[in-house]
Amino acid sequence: MNPGFEKEEIEKLKAECLEEGQNFVLVDDEDEFEDEGEFYHFQFVGQYEGKEVIYDAVLSTLSLHHSSLVYEEAENKVMKIYKDYVPFEDRTDKTKINEDAEQMLMELIEEMEEDETIKVSEFVDIDPDFDFGVGIEAALNLDEIDLETIEKFIADFNAGKLKLDKTLYSFKNGFED
Repeated sequence: MNPGFEKEEIEKLKAECLEEGQNFVLVDDEDEFEDEGEFYHFQFVGQYEGKEVIYDAVLSTLSLHHSSLVYEEAENKVMKIYKDYVPFEDRTDKTKINEDAEQMLMELIEEMEEDETIKVSEFVDIDPDFDFGVGIEAALNLDEIDLETIEKFIADFNAGKLKLDKTLYSFKNGFED
């Protein structure tokens, strides 16, 4: 059985939330993003199909979500052209970097942002088949995610009052060195 549905785990998380004085606990495996205020990983207790459950959530800015999609699309195009290109997440200290492929990647990203090739809107994806509890991936059109944003997101989500902006947006982030 999924441990995120077990009463014992739920009670443990409730106690941690109480100790923290908030309706969630941060999961500290994503520290490098937290400082930027664009991304947080946290857990909270809510209802799923009438049962109490732990939600394991990732909340990001819509801009960061857009950047990820643009980068992924550009990387896929580069991999088709440069067979020796190694995706960023697969690299090690010994990976040989193809400078031409890197240059093309940056140019594609710039071009896609300029042409507004990819457009995104606020979303909440719920994954009931998650390893621990129910997974949530969400993005909101905010400049920054902070602890108050997370509190409000959870309160609105749990109350069924979360309103998402379905307007399509494109962002220009600029990956200059």
